[in-house]
Amino acid sequence: MVWKPVIYLYPQKKIDVLIQLDYAGEIIADYPEYNRSINGWNVLAYPDGHLINKADNKEYSYLFWEGKSNNRIDYDLSTGFLVNGENIKVFLQNTLSEIGLTPIEYNEFIVFWYPKMKNNNYNLIHFADNDYTDTAQLNITPKPDSLLRVFMVYKSLDEPVNIEKQEIKHFIRKGFTVVEWGGTEIR
Repeated sequence: MVWKPVIYLYPQKKIDVLIQLDYAGEIIADYPEYNRSINGWNVLAYPDGHLINKADNKEYSYLFWEGKSNNRIDYDLSTGFLVNGENIKVFLQNTLSEIGLTPIEYNEFIVFWYPKMKNNNYNLIHFADNDYTDTAQLNITPKPDSLLRVFMVYKSLDEPVNIEKQEIKHFIRKGFTVVEWGGTEIR
């Protein structure tokens, strides 16, 4: 299950953008509606991040979708972080900021994920790369100058485990920037 990927668009000037999702699964929720006739969203994007969806001519802060994968994805959890539930807010705020999310972006992330993680004794957390992006490819026209895709994989644990700390790379925004965040829980 892919939970709440949201896509933010930050062009340098007002532009038309087509965002197509090539997902190895089924989209089970979307907002605004994912236009199946063009296999995507066609929006007018503004530098401050707000969007006008051309299908309904309404304003949105970001694009949202959730999906159910056709296949089980074996996420690489050989590196990551072990965080107890009571520290999850601070961990997410610090780590997402270090990755390169803005306060608006990481606050939305925390508001969604914190309630799911706060009561866990421990959360084993890994930020996935190709494991996620290979199954949910974004095709964006015009092509962005910089693209950040943050996908958190976590597993609730009763007991602590040893895990090698995951290296975090800081994202530098340049030009037309697209940011996506989402996640999944492994049960």
